[in-house]
Amino acid sequence: MLQIVKAASYSESLSTDLSLKTTSPVKNHYDFNPADQQDTVILPIVNQPAPLNGEYNIFKKRLDSIKKDVPLDYNEYVQSYIEIYAHNREEMGRVLGLTKYYFPIYEKAFKDAGIPDELKYLSIVESKLDPYAVSRVGATGPWQFMFTTARLYGLNMDDYVDDRRDPIQATYAAAAYLKDAYEEFGDWLLAIASYNCGKSNVEHAIDKAGASDFWSIRPYLPVETRGYVPAFIAVTYLMNYYSQHNIVPQACNFALKTDTVLVNKYVSLGSVAQVLNVDISVLTMLNPAYKRQIINGTATLPRRLIIPQVDKSKFGALYDALNNSSINATAPVAMHVAYVEHKTENRPLYHKVRRGETLTDIADNYGIEVQDLKAWNHLHGNKAVVGQKLKLKETGDEPDNEATPKHSHNYITYKVKRGDTLSGIASKFDGASVEKIRALNGLKKGQLQPGMTIKISKG
Repeated sequence: MLQIVKAASYSESLSTDLSLKTTSPVKNHYDFNPADQQDTVILPIVNQPAPLNGEYNIFKKRLDSIKKDVPLDYNEYVQSYIEIYAHNREEMGRVLGLTKYYFPIYEKAFKDAGIPDELKYLSIVESKLDPYAVSRVGATGPWQFMFTTARLYGLNMDDYVDDRRDPIQATYAAAAYLKDAYEEFGDWLLAIASYNCGKSNVEHAIDKAGASDFWSIRPYLPVETRGYVPAFIAVTYLMNYYSQHNIVPQACNFALKTDTVLVNKYVSLGSVAQVLNVDISVLTMLNPAYKRQIINGTATLPRRLIIPQVDKSKFGALYDALNNSSINATAPVAMHVAYVEHKTENRPLYHKVRRGETLTDIADNYGIEVQDLKAWNHLHGNKAVVGQKLKLKETGDEPDNEATPKHSHNYITYKVKRGDTLSGIASKFDGASVEKIRALNGLKKGQLQPGMTIKISKG
């Protein structure tokens, strides 16, 4: 029997337990950053901005007036991005309309994580608040998470759902990453830079510059990242002073007031749309994580359904409708999942790419996801190179030899190397996470030093 487990107002729905699910991360020896600038956001490169003069002092004063915890430095690079964004008035007006729905979600997640509220503006730089945004290499959602990093920070991706597109889940993951980065660098602008290019790139730039502030290390960062922080400051400015630039907020094109229902069976979004007499596009925009427009709830793991707010007197009718078997979707056969479970033992560890094969062909042949195949092989593009040997299992990537088992304990040890980060180390071990490593080793600040030995829980 399908039950409305919870129906709540918008503000109440945000107080629901939204803790991220624990998953085993994909092992990957690359540094982790949710959104690699080279693959996701294409920002104009400002190499030689025009020099500033006295007439620009108003911008500095305005930035100083809205500065809270995150430094909002002003210089010619920031001014250049202010001009770029301000020129796109219609697009920025549309984004301003969307903030009315998304920013309350972001603000609660950031408050829960204990990080500055103004970091919410990063999502505009990343995706312009589009939950369906996908980069050419697969970075997805409003916070543009790559597959491996999303898994590391507790997001789930399978045949039916992609949590990277869920504004609530993805924002909690982004908040966790930014908090980790700040605890490692002690500087919000460096944490923002690492969200773009990865923590190791920031660490290398710090070493080369012999300094630990963004503007000093900027010349040593990847080209795209040099513009990423100025773009963030520019967006923060315009979101507060849009009226000074003749930018008019547009109306948000979907419901701002919503109710939340937890569903414990498979239900079609189309069927719910018919019951509520709303367009299916309204429900899909409110529930972007469902890849097949099917809520794949179960008794043990109910799924969240967000609907336009209805009069509470209609909850009874909605309850009856959801329990009507005629609108329940038959649980689709999870072809990839079932195939993997059935064939795991027989699947080879590697596949040598043959002429004419694509990554999709290979993934379909072995019953695995293309994103998994790319993650296990550190692939950023979609091409399969003839003769290349591809890993077909997550276990094909073994932990470093410097991880020495300690059989008398429920953990193994790992010797930290130069360039290591907590997220990078966590990615090498099944079941590990940044939080678990920090807790087991008492790393309150998340600081790592080359040569130190840390414990990694076995499970």
